[in-house]
Amino acid sequence: MDFAYDARTAELREKLLTFMDEHVYPAEAVAHEQRAAQADPWAQPPVVTDLKREARHQGLWNLFLPGTEYGAGLTNAQYAPLAEITGRSPQLAPTALNCAAPDTGNMEVLTEFGTDEQRRRWLKPLLEGENRSAFAMTEPDVASSDATNIETRIERDGDAYIITGRKWYISGAMSPNCHVFIVMGKTDPEGADVRRQQSMVLVPRDTAGVEVRRAMRVYGYEDHYHGGHAEIVFDRARVPVNHLIGEEGGGFAIAQARLGPGRIHHCMRLIGMAERAIELMCRRALDRTAFGKPLAAQSQVQSWIADARVSVEQLRLLVLKTAWLMDTVGNRGAHTEIQAIKIATPRTVADIIDQAVQLHGGGGVGQDFPLAELWAAARTLRLADGPDEVHQRSLARRELKRYAG
Repeated sequence: MDFAYDARTAELREKLLTFMDEHVYPAEAVAHEQRAAQADPWAQPPVVTDLKREARHQGLWNLFLPGTEYGAGLTNAQYAPLAEITGRSPQLAPTALNCAAPDTGNMEVLTEFGTDEQRRRWLKPLLEGENRSAFAMTEPDVASSDATNIETRIERDGDAYIITGRKWYISGAMSPNCHVFIVMGKTDPEGADVRRQQSMVLVPRDTAGVEVRRAMRVYGYEDHYHGGHAEIVFDRARVPVNHLIGEEGGGFAIAQARLGPGRIHHCMRLIGMAERAIELMCRRALDRTAFGKPLAAQSQVQSWIADARVSVEQLRLLVLKTAWLMDTVGNRGAHTEIQAIKIATPRTVADIIDQAVQLHGGGGVGQDFPLAELWAAARTLRLADGPDEVHQRSLARRELKRYAG
């Protein structure tokens, strides 16, 4: 494994670092001010539109998609250091580059499984950054860590499907620019194979019977820049049968294909979040004095900084190994490593950010520093795309299988 940057990665990395310094970091405070002044808090602040225009002008657009037909044609190993940089400003940078979840995963699904008509109608506006989308999988009434529990029904009725169910924490759905939901539900609830009971359908937001009921908060934050997280009720919502993605019974497999790249993208960005926290920690330690000497001279603070650096370097190597394996042997061959980074990265990064919060005192939990929002995002990722315990269970079973019998 050679993790040296190739020429294209090095070029994009330098361009992106400059873009962050000249455009993204200065826009953070502006975006907060513009959002607070808007009549609709879910609308995209004008400065974000400006960032997207500039990113596209500079060729920093759709970097996450590996194919050249729709994306930048980068491998996972090439994209990893770029995603890390965007993680330093997770509210703005991924959106500016059209590399923000859940749209990234939905674009991947439509690219791989969508029909020509579905790509024309739904994928093209997402690739252009004109529309947003949402992925409706999680439900409040069942343990959604086991996707086979999903209760939403998708029933065939002639030339249409009828969707009935309730979803929550559906990211992006509060945005007025979110025009379509990819909904996972059961088309064959009594099927013998529990992993063939589910299907996915495209449901336009304006479909009769679709109600975006309320915004769900995450540790008190509403995540406006991501389009929020909504509770949605589908009350016999009716869509044509050509809105089915793939085949009936293929929903579980599509979900797994979607979540694999999503998990590694989250972990890449988490490394950037940790780097931002370490930078803030070091600057604070050098600027503040307590008990007659700088915080940087306190042994406890030095231990935090040293341990954080060691942890980040370890995580980065594991994430890069995972990206390399995905490129060389595929997602299935990298299954163990994907689960390993999903377990280790959010947990460790949340701890690093927590220490940075501690070092900042009251400022660490307030709005004058990004640390509180960074911690909330990192902690939430211990649940998103499968909780730690599910990945631990699966990874342990695979490890034990090597020695059984």
